[in-house]
Amino acid sequence: MANMKEIYTRIKSIQDIMKITNAMYLISSSKLKKARKKLLETEPYFLKLQDTIYDILMRAPHVEHEFFKRREEIPEDERKVGFLVVTADKGLAGAYNHKVIKCAEEEMEKYKNNFLFVVGQVGRQYFFKKGVSVDAEFMYTAQNPSLYRSEMISETMIYLFMQKELDDVYIIYSKMVTPMKSEVVCQRLLPLKREWVERRRVKAQYAAFEPSPEAVMEHLVPDYLKGLIYGALVESYSSEQNARMMAMQAATESAKDMLKKLNLAYNRARQAAITQEITEIVSGAKSIRK
Repeated sequence: MANMKEIYTRIKSIQDIMKITNAMYLISSSKLKKARKKLLETEPYFLKLQDTIYDILMRAPHVEHEFFKRREEIPEDERKVGFLVVTADKGLAGAYNHKVIKCAEEEMEKYKNNFLFVVGQVGRQYFFKKGVSVDAEFMYTAQNPSLYRSEMISETMIYLFMQKELDDVYIIYSKMVTPMKSEVVCQRLLPLKREWVERRRVKAQYAAFEPSPEAVMEHLVPDYLKGLIYGALVESYSSEQNARMMAMQAATESAKDMLKKLNLAYNRARQAAITQEITEIVSGAKSIRK
């Protein structure tokens, strides 16, 4: 059995770690609330954009735009596919980063011509160690998702798509399903799907758009994509904070269990030491009498 000093030192060490894990839990909880609030504040605008795009496609079904063309003439094995992978800048978040990276690797195995775009230092470092080339890194975005950073990413994706350097663009991120559960999502950003309005085309009526439906779409779609990416970044950030909260809570509970066992061991060692001292005193007294 370890002596009292060793046990006491370990108790103090675990208590210090428990203070850190508890503080990280509270910080992640605060960040999660702020992130969800930011998303709720901007969501109505992008939902209105989505409805407007629906309206154009519904009332002007003849509209043809590059954003909706999948370039079917290109064979599947020759398509250039870009993956925007959203990870965190740091660990201590359970399996959050591992799940996103695993999904990215599985999706990339399906295509020959892959182009990787990474948000977050964890993903960048992982693919760097694996020898996978990263075509672009969006620094300082994972910990600070904003409309400005989302616009930078969307402009890059749109430029590469319009220049035909990419035929398909996907974003892989973690989405919160419930306050206690998250799942990894692989969503196609470009080209957009026209099928989303098929069920609404029954009520379609032709309408005029100034200067033209194509010109209106040219301005709306980039903003819509910016909103999609911003939503994905905030969802990822929220999932990261939620995962960190759960991990820190589990660590704190484990620390409490360890402290209970160590306190019990410390009391036993203390009791054994006292018993030994009493025994030595009694033995000494008997020796003196003799």
